[in-house]
Amino acid sequence: MFERFTKDARAVVTGAVEQAERGGAQTVDAEHMLLALLDREGSRASFALGALGGGQWLESVRSALGEARRRGGLSQAEADALAGLGIDVGEIVARVEEVHGAGALSGDAKDKGWWSGRRSFGRGAKDVLERALRIAVARRDRHIGDEHILLALVGRPGVAAEVLADHGVTHESVTRVLYGGGEAKAG
Repeated sequence: MFERFTKDARAVVTGAVEQAERGGAQTVDAEHMLLALLDREGSRASFALGALGGGQWLESVRSALGEARRRGGLSQAEADALAGLGIDVGEIVARVEEVHGAGALSGDAKDKGWWSGRRSFGRGAKDVLERALRIAVARRDRHIGDEHILLALVGRPGVAAEVLADHGVTHESVTRVLYGGGEAKAG
């Protein structure tokens, strides 16, 4: 499938691996793909994010992704649902970090020296790539571009879509910017 990726889409995938390595993660997740997309310039996805106000909220998105990672990958909606059941995720995180150190729930490798080789792609990242392929095929595009990866990220439930939606970046707004259909504005 990788041969069907554009240069920009390949850069997102390799950038996601680099993001995972930088963070010490054992697997590449959907959030790493979003971080790699946010690092891109001069591509269709970066144009769409910029048109939706990306320069104004970029650091806020990075911060929100970090907080979700600290919560063990739980989205804010999941944390809120647990709060409705009387479970305070913030308190659990605080207690675990008190005993095991900051970032203990992130799932990152603490001893980076033991591991060598390639990072595997987690279920979320694989799902994003599969969705990107389906989106490209549905649009009758010959290649999978970084814009298809962005559409796949905002079109699936999870932390990446939730964080972007908090800034007005939804599947609908990205589609409007990329393919027309009216003015797209981020909230």
